Formats: sequence, structure tokens, C-alpha cells
Amino acid sequence: MNDIDAWVWWLVGAAALGIPLVVTAMPEFGMLAVGAVAAAVAAGLGLGAVAQVLVFIVVSVALIAVVRPIATRHSRQRPQLATGIDALKGKQAVVLERVDGSGGRVKLAGEIWSARSLDGDRAYDVGQQVDVVDIEGATAIVI
Repeated sequence: MNDIDAWVWWLVGAAALGIPLVVTAMPEFGMLAVGAVAAAVAAGLGLGAVAQVLVFIVVSVALIAVVRPIATRHSRQRPQLATGIDALKGKQAVVLERVDGSGGRVKLAGEIWSARSLDGDRAYDVGQQVDVVDIEGATAIVI
């Protein structure tokens, strides 16, 4: 096998590692594929088989050691920006019609919402500030 054949085989290996990356969504296969591309470059530069394998191992291990922990940390983070009804939780509202366990109305984020108190025995009078703890359908649950 000559040097030209070696770099082609490394690229074939990189493509073969790309298939399980797509099928399983395991990023480690992508990192191994990048290692194979680096080994193909080494082969194209005329380095021997041992050097090519070393380049493959060093690049692959370095990527897995550096990129994988960063990706894992990133995937565990919750989104910083709440949208939709999640953005309304924790906001304050003003009571427009008496709110108790059976219903009422509040002004929340510039809109009028139906509301009920979290504690069914608790009532809030017109003009009071309340905190939204949850949204159930189109009803704000307040305390």
C-alpha cells in the first residue's frame, strides 16, 4: 500500500465513523472521524504508518478529553431565556376582580388573565399585588 492509498483509507475510515455519529448521535464518533482526517493529512504529508496511527490516537483522545466535557456541561444547562407561559411564572400581577379559590381576574404582563388563588381559602382584593406561581391553561395561579 503506497502513501496515496493510506490517506484514502483514512478518509474512508473517517466517513465510516461518520455513519454511527449520525445514527446514534454520539459525538465521540465525530471526534474519532476528525482524528482519522488528521491521520489522512499525516499520510498525505508522507509520514509513516506508525506516525499516522499516533496522529489518529492523539487527535482523537485530545478531542474526547477536551470537547466532550464541554459538550456535556453545555447540554445539562437549562435555557437562560424563559419564553411563553414559563416567562410568566414568578411575575407580579395586579388584581382586577377579587381572586379566590374559584376564580377572578388579574392584569399580568399587560394582559387580562383569569386567575385563582393557590390556597383555595385565600382571597385577594382589587388592587393587590400577587405573584404568579403557575399557569394552568389560561388561568394564572397566584399567591
